[in-house]
Amino acid sequence: MGYCTTVSGEIKIRPPLTNREIAGSPFVGRDRDVRLVIEEVTTETDDGTLTRRTATALKASLEEPYKAYHLMEHITEAMTTWPGHEFSGHLECAGEEPGDLWRVAVRDGRVERVHPRIIWTPGLTEREQLLARLAELDDADNGAA
Repeated sequence: MGYCTTVSGEIKIRPPLTNREIAGSPFVGRDRDVRLVIEEVTTETDDGTLTRRTATALKASLEEPYKAYHLMEHITEAMTTWPGHEFSGHLECAGEEPGDLWRVAVRDGRVERVHPRIIWTPGLTEREQLLARLAELDDADNGAA
């Protein structure tokens, strides 16, 4: 069996990775706990159709919950694979147990696990309180960027 985690969000890559940098990468398939977000732009030219592929972010390998045991390790691997690019942002993680929430954030070139502080607010359900706290953390992250 194993413990499954739902992972959402994106870690931005600037400047985007080029097609040459993407080619053959283990982050294109599902070999890692994160995969590249590939964007394609097609342009008609005199010589035919030209497709430009770039990778703009990292995101969860799967849409459904999965065993993301190496999530931080794989984000670090991506950052060291492409050192000339800036990685920024975070992934939201929710485990199987109620209240098992955390983020994997990239800050100052480092990957870190961030745990929320849960505060009981009168009149709100536990889920509403968790969502409110996550929104506060997101606002704090966006304000610090």
